[in-house]
Amino acid sequence: MTAVLPAWLDRIPGEQPHPLAFATVSGAHLYGFPSRDSDVDLRGVHLLPVEDVVGLRPGEETVTRSWVREGVEVDLVTHDLAKFCRLLLGRNGYVLEQLLSPLVVASSPVHEELTALAPACLTRHHAHHYLGFARTQRRLFGKTGELKPLLYSFRVLLTGVHLMRTGRLVADLTGLLDSGPPYLAELVAAKREAEHGALPGDAPGAGVLDRDLDALTAELEEARDRSHLPDRPSAQDALHDLVVRTRLASPRC
Repeated sequence: MTAVLPAWLDRIPGEQPHPLAFATVSGAHLYGFPSRDSDVDLRGVHLLPVEDVVGLRPGEETVTRSWVREGVEVDLVTHDLAKFCRLLLGRNGYVLEQLLSPLVVASSPVHEELTALAPACLTRHHAHHYLGFARTQRRLFGKTGELKPLLYSFRVLLTGVHLMRTGRLVADLTGLLDSGPPYLAELVAAKREAEHGALPGDAPGAGVLDRDLDALTAELEEARDRSHLPDRPSAQDALHDLVVRTRLASPRC
């Protein structure tokens, strides 16, 4: 049962080739609808040793691993600190959600500093990330008919609307249900039964789903246009300073 995170999860950061500034849980567990057979998505930041940054043999900016442990599939992706900071300065909702995930497996002072700088990375243009992701998931739902991409579509649109209006990132769909159509809670309950299940028999028809997704898309576009979030992030200098200080101090957190 992976709806409850495994107890051995906190041992994984110490088993990686580079020290981790942080590791958090993303994916369905973060989004509020993990299934009994969901995998565990770990995301974070690793710190390359200085010789892998300044030498002629550059280290891995991104490390990707997948394996099965005690019957649970684990998917791990980490970025080197400098690359992660570059992504933060883009309109990348993924890395913001990973950084601000409340499901923390490993932390450090670097993680705390990144988290404190997150509000200065937010812009109205993050709406483009959520609009684009919603389009991709809607197309996938049209091809497969699976419940998972449908819930992802609703989740990213509601997260984007809330972010544009409040400046706060809420990735957990169950915390946004009041802003969505009334049948969402039932779809979340169905998703928790199977990772790749079909829509339940009493789910709304395609016409209703398209109508509600179109309405949320328009709502996000309007929220973007009315948002008080800035056009550009203001954290670039502070993030640069963090990367330099971390590199010069030690290859470890």
